[in-house]
Amino acid sequence: MVEFEAVVAAEVGLHARPAALFVQAVAASGCKVNLTKTAADGSIKTADGASILQVMSLGVACGESVSVVVEGENETVVADQLQALLLDPAH
Repeated sequence: MVEFEAVVAAEVGLHARPAALFVQAVAASGCKVNLTKTAADGSIKTADGASILQVMSLGVACGESVSVVVEGENETVVADQLQALLLDPAH
């Protein structure tokens, strides 16, 4: 299991295209991926990284932080790839 935290750099946050790219990368990896966002009121939301609806329902805006847990074969490589996607403002 590999866990990391990342600040979402995409201008639209983790919505639409950035969310789709993230979910596609998760699906291609074969790993189990969960994202967690802690809201300002302290509530915690978790999403399956393979579900576009769950990822978008987190409502992660640009500049907000998410925790990501990756489990499976090549989890370190997959975690690095997913982190790069989240940190890339072009996505």
